[in-house]
Amino acid sequence: MDFAFTPEDEAFRTELREWLATNIAEFNSAEGSEIDAELSSWERQYERRKKWQRRMADAGWAAINWEKRWGGREATIMQNVIYSEEMAKAKAPGVYNANGIWQIGPMINRWAEDGEQKEAWLTSILHAEHHWCQGFSEPEAGSDLANLRLQAIRDGDDYVLNGQKIWCTTAHIAKWGLFLVRTDPTAIERGAQHEGITALIVDLEVPGVEVQTIRDLVDEHSFCLVTFTDAHVKAAYRLGDEGAGWLVAMGTLGHERVGTSGLSITMKSSLDDLIESVRKHNPGALSDPDLRDRIARTYTQLELTRLLNYRALSKILAGEKNWPEVPIAKLQWSSLAQTIAELNLDLLGPLGLLAKGGPDAVDKGSWTRLYSYQRYTSIGAGTTQVQKNIIADKAIKLPRR
Repeated sequence: MDFAFTPEDEAFRTELREWLATNIAEFNSAEGSEIDAELSSWERQYERRKKWQRRMADAGWAAINWEKRWGGREATIMQNVIYSEEMAKAKAPGVYNANGIWQIGPMINRWAEDGEQKEAWLTSILHAEHHWCQGFSEPEAGSDLANLRLQAIRDGDDYVLNGQKIWCTTAHIAKWGLFLVRTDPTAIERGAQHEGITALIVDLEVPGVEVQTIRDLVDEHSFCLVTFTDAHVKAAYRLGDEGAGWLVAMGTLGHERVGTSGLSITMKSSLDDLIESVRKHNPGALSDPDLRDRIARTYTQLELTRLLNYRALSKILAGEKNWPEVPIAKLQWSSLAQTIAELNLDLLGPLGLLAKGGPDAVDKGSWTRLYSYQRYTSIGAGTTQVQKNIIADKAIKLPRR
């Protein structure tokens, strides 16, 4: 690990910290309190995020990695670290278009042709005019992108789509999405699975697209099944050349996994919040030597993960590949997210089991929800089993049986 914050980085931190100090307070007292009380808690959360993202976009803080001409700041790698740290410390609300800002937007910027449509897409993402989703996984292919089977057959100026995508987060509220489709159905048969995959921006409101929500373990409905039946998508909405979708996918997943590997900063803030809640509701637990040891181990692992992320950033700054640090950090995120969720309940005791809606539920039942919900981290942004196999094969070079 070898880097230091430059004067420009420190100026970036100061500007962001001052903006957050003023705007979070104003938002909480004004815009954030004006959301319709009749909406469900999930709907209120997204309305709140929409308002917050628009406020950030107006000040140039919503998409710091984007080019300045599209409303970004062309932030450096180190400024991204600072951004994550300061947002976590300030407990800033989340954004409405996380997928769009951090993953899909950069791909549109790189692969879409300049013009009115590109500008409209980026404006839609940045100012939360529409919600965006991402469609990679399929019912029969799981997380194996090489076996995608959603067919897209060229018909004049359109592609005609038939097939399904699954686990598309928030697709039910999305207008647009980035989807991977199979434009050469013979590629799998020929053993060339990486070929014949194309990336398309899909308008989810066109005829032939059906979105169904999937109820998850915590009785929420953010995951979706998207079914295409003779749905027409403009060929002009393609990102990159036909058959070049694998390159687009790797770029998108690279942005996603770098983002998840940096979540140790947010998890540290979550653990601090938990300790404060325990001091208030079950202080005796903090005297238990076993629980104290588990807290110390978790803090240590969080710090090691933070340093691992910094090592990856050091390699990028030196012009080297940030591998295998990023997949290892992704595994750390999965493990620590679940470790903290389990520690939550053990520290809070019986109070931690009270779910949302109960009069005595601690922190509105958020801790018991996390205990179940964080199981998704074993799958999200790359399954644990696949990541371990890649590291064992490519990094450690373990012998095959």
